[in-house]
Amino acid sequence: QVQLQESGPGLVKPSQTLLLICVVSGGSTTTSDYAWSWIRQPPGKGLEWVGGIASDDTTYYNPSLKSRASISRDTSKNLFSLQLHSVIPEDTSVYFCSTVDNDCIFVNWGRGTQVTVSS
Repeated sequence: QVQLQESGPGLVKPSQTLLLICVVSGGSTTTSDYAWSWIRQPPGKGLEWVGGIASDDTTYYNPSLKSRASISRDTSKNLFSLQLHSVIPEDTSVYFCSTVDNDCIFVNWGRGTQVTVSS
């Protein structure tokens, strides 16, 4: 069973870059069974897909975030990460990492990490 654990700074100031890490255990980020994805949930709102990275390192982004988001994978450390540049208060959310199988099902989820954008 793949387990995911997010980590991040908690509080970020507007215009800064947010870096979130998702550490993978019980599985390998080199597998072709999954893509690796980030999802967020703003307070009082539904889930929003941020983007993902496939086993061939192809990246996919929500068009609304594409200009500011960057997802990468470090297979040597078995983790993947999200950078979100020029953050704004509307980026305040709980951020989740997830595996996505070949049927585009979000299979395994981390517990989420709260990110607040505030000066």
